[in-house]
Formats: sequence, structure tokens, C-alpha cells
Amino acid sequence: MDVAIFPLIVVLLLVLAAEFVNGWTDAPNAIATVISTRVLSPFQAVAMAAIFNILGALLTGTTVAATIGKGIVKPEVIDLHVVAAAMLTIIIWSTITWRFGLPTSESHELIAGLTGAGLAAAGPSVLLWEGWQKVLLGLGFSTLLGFSLAVILIVAIYWLLRQSRPTFIHNFFGRLQILSAAFMAFSHGSNDGQKFMGVFALALVLAGVTSEFHVPLWVIFLCGIIMGIGTLVGGWRIIRTMGFRLTKLEPVHGFTAETSAGLAIVLASFRGIPLSTTHTINNAIMGVGATRRLSAVRWGVGGNIVAAWILTFPVCAGLGWLLAWLFGAIF
Repeated sequence: MDVAIFPLIVVLLLVLAAEFVNGWTDAPNAIATVISTRVLSPFQAVAMAAIFNILGALLTGTTVAATIGKGIVKPEVIDLHVVAAAMLTIIIWSTITWRFGLPTSESHELIAGLTGAGLAAAGPSVLLWEGWQKVLLGLGFSTLLGFSLAVILIVAIYWLLRQSRPTFIHNFFGRLQILSAAFMAFSHGSNDGQKFMGVFALALVLAGVTSEFHVPLWVIFLCGIIMGIGTLVGGWRIIRTMGFRLTKLEPVHGFTAETSAGLAIVLASFRGIPLSTTHTINNAIMGVGATRRLSAVRWGVGGNIVAAWILTFPVCAGLGWLLAWLFGAIF
């Protein structure tokens, strides 16, 4: 078995670095609302998120990991420098957007980076349409389903509890939001938590360590722990943007946003659809805010977030292509 040890170690470290950055910018989405409503302290929320992210990845299979690892680009026509270029792309773009407190989609960065790097290495034939169909479905899940489920659920709650006192609603959903935040973290692990595990497993195949694509248990734990550490170290910027700047949230709004986003994400995960948890929870938060009144949502902040989303695909695809071309020329 021909194993390229040094290049493999470098690439695996880059995968873990990208997972760490994912903890900065994506994992905070799972806990932003429960912190902004002051139901849990930041450290309590981070600890809970780390635990349920790992559980989500452990208990929901590896269908999303398989889509990323062998469904976007053809593994048989790429090598480790393509994976390295994609991971470095994520690290660069996520760090830039994190600096401005903008939540971006690591899913889109990963897919765009892999695509650009794959195109540089092998041309258009490297792309797999079956995987891209799931990517397009993921856009619909995160945008339409996240927003609409939040609107439906909050309207139903308001109607069912229309005779209840505000104090009761606040206290009742303050307790329920602990469960919804745990569910959101679980759903994040079921989808986002799997993506870098898929890339890790892909690197093992490309280096000849394993003969077929498989996500070992130790990879699941390792990636989950690294993501949790990233959230603890740098997640507060994104939590502030999503939990405090986008719209004013009470526990009932946080519960609704987390529950509706979690349902959309878990549904996508079981179908092997990689979607953006950032998009999903952001759209759910905006859906909840819009039911109060349109002016309750700070659309300027939302516009900045959307602009970062739009830029992610072309920027990361271009950066992935450039880095893969440079690595190919040098090595």
C-alpha cells in the first residue's frame, strides 16, 4: 500500500484547521439564539453544543459525509493537493468573514473550494451531477423550508397561547428552549458535523491508507471535539450578529427558530443532502422576526449576511482553483 505520509499529515492538519474555523463561524449558529435570550450562559451553551454535535454525527449515519467525500468531485481523478487547496480556501475565506462578524456557509465554501480545485486538476469532467443535485436541493431546504417552517410554527404557537399571560409564555419557552437548542446542535452535527469527516475520510483514501471510503469512529470524535474548541475560542462574533443584531429575540422566538431550522436540517441529513446550517437558522430567525412586523428584522444586517453568501461560491471556487493550480505547479 503506497502511503504518502508527510503530504497526508499536512492535509489532515488542514482539514482539522478548517473544522476548527468551522467552529468559529458555523457551529455558533446552533447556540446563538439560546445565548441571546439568556436561557443559557455562553459556556453552558458551548458545552451542550459540543456534546450534541458529536451525538448528531454519531447517531445519524454518514450519508452527508459520503455525498461530500465521493459525490461532488470524482475521487479517482484528484489527489491530496486538491483537498489541501479546498481546505486552505475555507480557512482563508472563513477567517476574513469572521473578522467582520458575518456568518458564512462552510458548506458552500467546502463545495465551491472542492469544485474549483477539482476543475484545476482535472477539468469539467471531474464534477458529479448526482451530488450537485443534492447541493441544489440543499439550497431549497435552507432557504424556503427554514423560513416557512418558522413562520408556520410561530403563528401556531401565538394562536394556541393567545389567552396566556406574557410571563407564562416567557418562562415556559425559556425552559423549552434548552431542548430546542440541543436539538439544533444535534441537527448541526447530523449535517455540518459530517462534512469535514467526509473530507478526512477522502484524504485517507487518496493517500492509500484505506481502500474504500469509510468514516471511522475516531474521525467522528476528533472532528467533533475540534469544532467544539473552535466555537469556544472564537464563536462570539457570530453569536452576537445572529443572536443580537438580526432581530430582538425572546425565548419563544428562539425556540421556534431552533426547532424549525433543526427539523429542516435533520430531514436533509437523512436524505444525504448537504445544506447550509447558517442559511437555515438565519432564514428561520428572519421568518420569526417578520411575523411580528417587517421592521422587527434589521434587513441591513440581513443584507450584509446575504451578500457574504452570494460572494462565497465564486470567491471560494476561484480561490480553490488558484491554490490547486499553484500546488500542482510547485509539487
